[in-house]
Amino acid sequence: MKFIKSSIVCYLLSIICAFAADLFFDAEPVQGGINVFDASDTFSEIYQKLDDVAWSGKNISVALEAIENINPRAQIAATDERVVLVWGDTIIASYPRPLPRDWDAFGEITTALVIKLREHDAAFAKLSQNAMYEAVVSALVRGINEGGRYIFGTDAGADDGKILTSVGIEGALDARGNFRVRGVYQGSPRDNSGIRDGDLITTINGASVGDDVMDALSGFNSGTLKLGLLTPAGDKNIVLRRASVVLADADIVARQETGDKRQGILEIIVHKISDNAVAIVNEAWAKHNPQKIILDMRAARGDDEIAAAKFAGLFLGQVPVMRVEERALTETEIVPGGNAITNAPVVVLVSNTTRGTAEIIAASFYENNRGVIVGTPTAGNARGATIIELSNGGALELMNKSLKTGRGNIIHGRGLFPIVCLSNIRSDSQQAAFFVNVINGEFDARDFNKDTEVSAYAVRRGCPVITSGADEDASAAAVAAKILTDDKVYKQLVYSH
Repeated sequence: MKFIKSSIVCYLLSIICAFAADLFFDAEPVQGGINVFDASDTFSEIYQKLDDVAWSGKNISVALEAIENINPRAQIAATDERVVLVWGDTIIASYPRPLPRDWDAFGEITTALVIKLREHDAAFAKLSQNAMYEAVVSALVRGINEGGRYIFGTDAGADDGKILTSVGIEGALDARGNFRVRGVYQGSPRDNSGIRDGDLITTINGASVGDDVMDALSGFNSGTLKLGLLTPAGDKNIVLRRASVVLADADIVARQETGDKRQGILEIIVHKISDNAVAIVNEAWAKHNPQKIILDMRAARGDDEIAAAKFAGLFLGQVPVMRVEERALTETEIVPGGNAITNAPVVVLVSNTTRGTAEIIAASFYENNRGVIVGTPTAGNARGATIIELSNGGALELMNKSLKTGRGNIIHGRGLFPIVCLSNIRSDSQQAAFFVNVINGEFDARDFNKDTEVSAYAVRRGCPVITSGADEDASAAAVAAKILTDDKVYKQLVYSH
């Protein structure tokens, strides 16, 4: 029976209704595995900060009803007078509706609803506190902002010089032995992957999921995992690169050894497009003054459009690199304010985990014939976010900005496609044949960034994700070095589109 959200339901209740101020008592700080006062304070802060965001006339109070998305059996009615929780056909909770902008009361009622849901939903009850916050607040945020979510941070540990790595997933085993995904760490590989809350991980590297699933998803080893997923859209495979959750925004590798084919090439490995990454690149350039550059953005992400403009400006100068469309359909063109610091040849490496403003930067290299794009198709997740930091270390990410390239092209949902598809030239013989064709002027690959009649799905099938991280690293290094050390090859590829 679909519950009718009407104020008349309040008169049908047989449950004793409590006032929000009487919900929790100092003598019982922990209920249902939750510190109710900490949770109430966190939810109260979230409501207050969401209320400070312009929501095109929407009332933040309606977000309470969105908590029902945690479980399909739950239904919540926030009437003018009461907040009612129904499980199946049974009313299991009823509270007075908080007064407008009484965020403390909103926090308490949200916590009370969560406790009731945990009593009836075993999988939800097993979630860690971080994952519980993610599930609840993501539901709240989605009530007023499609794509909004709660994200939380974690610390990387060190053991004998090794850095703790993770794919950034939290969750719990269900009754059938599958791992249900809940929770995402800020900046983690899962952040880019397309895995959604509620998806089931059924296999890891071809093996069934076991009790040691978290050991596979995190630990002191980097590498690549192939996950088998069961999603509402059916079965699919996802490849994730494990990486340290806490990283510098960019790393620099300068090759100095005599005989190294990459000597004189500066490798810039970007993890996050930020002001800090801009400073790191500036410092590295002043120190090394390289002749050629590998810009590795295979795992880069970003949501700060101003930082992205500064980063692109280091290589492109004062050209339009991005357009930002706000909810009110106003479009702002972003142009770097300074001149480029270098005109050195650049190879830009991309992959399925290149996301956000990193995709836009890669596109600006492509649109301005400033470098050669090498790798596999990007994530197609070019949206801009408003990030609201919370005092508990987490944050709200509101995907309320649409990002376009400097020339106004939309790559969100489609992605940027490399000029050189790395997954098709992984062996030495394939690479040799490819470069012979380029040198002979016989490289005539279709540019799917312009040929939009071909579906993104078809392009991705023809240029698939590389499932071995070591294999991808070796191929990327060899191909990038060859392009940068042969002027004819570089020019042919830069102007091939």
